Amino acid sequence: MFHDPIRWVALALAGAVLLIQYPLWLGKGGWLDLRDMQRQVSTQRDLNAGLRLRNAALEAEVRDLQSGTEAVEERARLGLGLVQPDEIYIRLIEP
Repeated sequence: MFHDPIRWVALALAGAVLLIQYPLWLGKGGWLDLRDMQRQVSTQRDLNAGLRLRNAALEAEVRDLQSGTEAVEERARLGLGLVQPDEIYIRLIEP
């Protein structure tokens, strides 16, 4: 049955092909790793885009705070409840 040398050569070649294919598909740096890395890169790009938007908003807020007193005054009013001397403060409490 297995005494034919051509059959042994064919089995050896088939085994070699399978051994060569293993690292390509399942080994480190193979197709599965590549697909996983592409997914991670896509996720990181989305996160970076959101952070860029947040940073742009923060930069605009810093420019407003550095350029004049209106932004500082607005933050003081909203955050601390401060009023100017000639203003009347009315607090509405909803039921």
